[in-house]
Amino acid sequence: MAVIETRSLADGVGGVFGVRFRKNRGGLLAVRPISALGALAFALAGPAHGTPSGQSTITCTNPASGTQWQIKIDYDHSTVDSNPARISDGNISWHDASDGGNYTLDRKSGNLTVIVASSTGGYFVYDRCKLDN
Repeated sequence: MAVIETRSLADGVGGVFGVRFRKNRGGLLAVRPISALGALAFALAGPAHGTPSGQSTITCTNPASGTQWQIKIDYDHSTVDSNPARISDGNISWHDASDGGNYTLDRKSGNLTVIVASSTGGYFVYDRCKLDN
């Protein structure tokens, strides 16, 4: 569990997200070496073990109309159709500014939920995508 100090940095102590600061002899703030090593190890850690690399093209279908289209997922750059995406073991989420949709793809079931906001309240669309197994 991370400890967050609430004291002021002016008195030479304090912390943000469990990183403690102290004044060195010159009066400047310094991060404790252990905290710096932990942050470096976290930054150098690779993607989650279940996250593939490279690119993938997935075909999705609107079950009501039968309309099909493809989405291109770039795991290395965390994008879907060139839109920034959040990729986790369970979901891929992104916002498409061209249509205003917020998309969430369930990576296990292939369910694609589209949420579009509007001045009249917006709407949800539920589609299906054929995932690579």
